[in-house]
Amino acid sequence: MSAPQVLFVTSNRIGDCVISSGVIREITRQVPGAEITVACGRPPAPFFRNAAGVARTIILDKKKLSGHWFDLWAQVRSTRWDLVIDIRGSALSYLIPAKRRVVYNRRWETGLRKVEMVSRLMGSPTPLDPEIFLDDQARAEAAAIIDPQLAGGAGPGPIIALAPIAHQPGKSWPADRWGALVEKLKAEPRFEGWRFMPVGGPGDRPPATPALEAAGPRGVDFVGKGDILASAAAIDRADLFVGNDSGLMHVSAALGRPTLGLFGPTEWWLYGPWGPKTRTAASNETRGQFAPIEDLTVDHVFEAVLALHDAYIAETPAKP
Repeated sequence: MSAPQVLFVTSNRIGDCVISSGVIREITRQVPGAEITVACGRPPAPFFRNAAGVARTIILDKKKLSGHWFDLWAQVRSTRWDLVIDIRGSALSYLIPAKRRVVYNRRWETGLRKVEMVSRLMGSPTPLDPEIFLDDQARAEAAAIIDPQLAGGAGPGPIIALAPIAHQPGKSWPADRWGALVEKLKAEPRFEGWRFMPVGGPGDRPPATPALEAAGPRGVDFVGKGDILASAAAIDRADLFVGNDSGLMHVSAALGRPTLGLFGPTEWWLYGPWGPKTRTAASNETRGQFAPIEDLTVDHVFEAVLALHDAYIAETPAKP
């Protein structure tokens, strides 16, 4: 008999794909032996290449007049799906043959953390913790970028990964403050011998430049050096992570790295990093209230980084 067929329609954004990545594990629990087809945006597509049970990834490039949905329909309409999961709540899920459908709609927005919301949508009694599907290719790609920089000048030592990017207006802490933060950390005895590694995509060079310049010889450049899985493998080499509210922040938390997320006028209590070693620093720390991210001071973030270090690094041996 052929394997059960499951279609998982997920986001075009990396962060949302990470938040809902536990769905893959839940599919294999609910539908043993399933062959999973994932439909997602182009940036997160490599994220699923090593996910258990995923046989195919369909890239959804947005088109005018929702043409991308017609393209997807043409690719999936001939399959008799055992299960369709659509966290984007599209009409497509009702236009293809399926024995069972799990489709997001607005009624699921009940003030729960997004991981919890997706878990309830799937009928899971416990939260579906996010998962990063690292593979040897990603680790090798990260090592090919990081190791020569460590050998060529930065030298060995603990690494703090920095993600000074966010692709939505109002989410990016000013670039010059990342440089000022690195300067303060370099002068802090706790971070003596540490390396500073900005991570980001090809378009993130401008916001990452002040941090790299401040790091000087202690900098490790991983900006625009690989896809999302290679970036995840780079973050997995780090001992601490500090980043804007972005996909890389969620990647770090899912990897179990001590993670500090920086928030401005967005809901940190809903979208903060998920995991046991995660914290947030917000321009307004009162739940339900907001302030521009520019109100988040360098001193505030510096103190939050020290607290993260003291909670999870001070008594833990450094990573090799």
